[in-house]
Amino acid sequence: MQLREIMTETVVTAGPGAPAREVAELMRDRNVGSVVIIDAAGHPCALVTDRDLAMTVLAEAADPETPVESVATTPVVTGEADMDLEEAAALMVSHRIRRLPVMDEEELAGIVTLDDIAVRTGNLDVARQMTADVARAALPDFYFHQRGG
Repeated sequence: MQLREIMTETVVTAGPGAPAREVAELMRDRNVGSVVIIDAAGHPCALVTDRDLAMTVLAEAADPETPVESVATTPVVTGEADMDLEEAAALMVSHRIRRLPVMDEEELAGIVTLDDIAVRTGNLDVARQMTADVARAALPDFYFHQRGG
């Protein structure tokens, strides 16, 4: 199965200078948990999640007009529309990400999340394993801490 078969084609985007507040409103209005930040040429240059906004802007009492580029994750990791699901899963795990913008040649074509994999493939075991792998990669000390003395 290729990413083009399971990706969400409508991607919510914003420019790097967009205020964090505006991006949060986009997330609310479009009912999404992430926004792909695109450069002037329309290419992904960063990704911001609702968690990024909560932890960096809200929790730090930062100015809501802060440009989103200052709280977004860079560089953005992308997949290709013709990429196999297993290859994309390995890419997501190795980079510890839950969202993968999908490119078709040089154009942003969609986005895939771990939830998409679970829902669209109907394979909950794959999604559970990927979630566990991403968590293990992100929190190795939690999963692989030294026991005893």
